[in-house]
Amino acid sequence: MGSRGAAAAAAASPSSSEGADPLISELRKKHRLELEKLTLTTQPFRTLKFFLFATVQNLKNLLLYILRKGGWYKVLSILVVAFGLLLMAVDISHEKHVQEFLCYARFGLWWVALGVASSIGLGSGLHTFVLYLGPHIALFTIKAMQCGRVDLKTAPYDTIQLKKEPSWLEKDCLEFGPPLYPSSPSSLVRVSVSRILPQVQLEVVLWGIGTALGELPPYFISRAAHLSGSRLEAIEELDSASSNEDGFISASLKKIKCWLVSRSQNLNFLTILVLASVPNPLFDLAGIMCGQFGISFWKFFLATLTGKAIIKAYIQTVFIISICNNQLLELVEDKLICVFGPTVSVILPDIIAKLHMVKDKYLAGPAPTPDPSAPKGKQWNLTFTTIWNTFIWLMLLNFTVKIVQSTAQKQLKRQQDSELTDKLSRSRESSAD
Repeated sequence: MGSRGAAAAAAASPSSSEGADPLISELRKKHRLELEKLTLTTQPFRTLKFFLFATVQNLKNLLLYILRKGGWYKVLSILVVAFGLLLMAVDISHEKHVQEFLCYARFGLWWVALGVASSIGLGSGLHTFVLYLGPHIALFTIKAMQCGRVDLKTAPYDTIQLKKEPSWLEKDCLEFGPPLYPSSPSSLVRVSVSRILPQVQLEVVLWGIGTALGELPPYFISRAAHLSGSRLEAIEELDSASSNEDGFISASLKKIKCWLVSRSQNLNFLTILVLASVPNPLFDLAGIMCGQFGISFWKFFLATLTGKAIIKAYIQTVFIISICNNQLLELVEDKLICVFGPTVSVILPDIIAKLHMVKDKYLAGPAPTPDPSAPKGKQWNLTFTTIWNTFIWLMLLNFTVKIVQSTAQKQLKRQQDSELTDKLSRSRESSAD
């Protein structure tokens, strides 16, 4: 009876429903085009206007939330202000300790912030392991191999930081003293992984903690949608994102997404730990699933923290060190001898000799500086540092552009949803009349 009544009602007013549907479809199409055009290249002023409006609105909402419910935030703010006043009023005799504390604070905030930037943004984050942490570990390993020592740092915070190079990078090896680990002609490895790892593990763990913190926004957004009883928009997009695409890559991504969604209701600590412990571009989706299906915060965060800050970070670090100190190269050499034996005994000595030549060149000191009295022609200052810094600034610019555009588009989407809701309510009222 209910279906017949609905069909009768639809038949009684076909003109109103037929008139409403095209208008709604046309409005949705218009909204989609507006979202696609809202970029800094096509509409820079409009995009910046929406971005500033969204930023002010988010800060206002955060302030209201803190004033209403944020008891812990108030206590923390009072403690931070009190600590700042204490630092300003501290006796001059303690200035050295204050400076030491500030150096440690900058060091910790720098590496944690890089970790957050690496994982935040649903896959569009800045890959700071490749840009900062990986090169830092590689440079320290190379320096340790050149000098035959690992006590290169003046302090634990003596690392690469913003507009600051570590003190050990440009020093001559003689300034550190005689080598503690002399090179051996029978081995490519001068300083082992176990000796280098403790010297860089603090920044590695801090960076890993930052990556774990960067995974929290998708979880909190999804959990808020779950508690409000609505279905997260990101999950609805995942259901239909790959359905209209062809090709092997899109099909593979769709299968992986479907596998995650099908097992999301059975997510436990071990599953989250495994997903967080390996390089996984779809871990954001796992965080969304955990929030949507009510996985507790501490279960999600502790598994993510253990996987990213300890297991994954240490795997990446050991891999970088073993490449730069030739330990991986020596392992491959030993495996070749073990597997092939006499088969490669003819060509292996020549290969090993070439590897030793590469090692000697690799560990050689910097080239001598040219004579300043020599005549100079027109020179381009295209050093590796200049090229690398340019690349990093381009990545930062790209990251900033993505954040601005994404925030502006979300603000426009909220306005469009409000407009669409008003249209639908008016359409229902007119059809009811």
